Amino acid sequence: MANVATPTTDQRNDLTAAEIAALALSLAHLGTGPQAATARRALRALFDHDAHDDLVTTTLGTLTAPLDTSTADRARVIAAAITEHRVVRLCYGDADANVTIREVEPVTCLVHRDHWYLVGWCRMRRAIRAFRFDRILAVESTGLLARPRRADRYLPFQRRA
Repeated sequence: MANVATPTTDQRNDLTAAEIAALALSLAHLGTGPQAATARRALRALFDHDAHDDLVTTTLGTLTAPLDTSTADRARVIAAAITEHRVVRLCYGDADANVTIREVEPVTCLVHRDHWYLVGWCRMRRAIRAFRFDRILAVESTGLLARPRRADRYLPFQRRA
């Protein structure tokens, strides 16, 4: 068995928001097998030092809980679109149950408190938007290339310096 170094606190703090989002999205569609359970325990241990913070605790709980099958399927489509820099078409229901079809240039995914979000450039609104996964009714790749955008500029919930 290979030796695995335990990260120090300094190494833990070196993770960027984009790296945490990538880890989260990877965990989202691992399913419930033994590797997924191990990965979720490792991620929880990585952030245990912040467990006193209610925001971190709630977000970490959401981050480490497996997604239901249909949401995980949508997460896979979104993850592929982020990796391939492809525009996605969303059928999206907002908080008031208004349904719209939107083309979005996906930038990243993140977890904030109780919800997963797709963060991207909404072509309809011509602005950055965060779309809750549980409100994405359907998603498909358009095959169109999206403009590469830096994730650190599109994280609506990050604390500002």
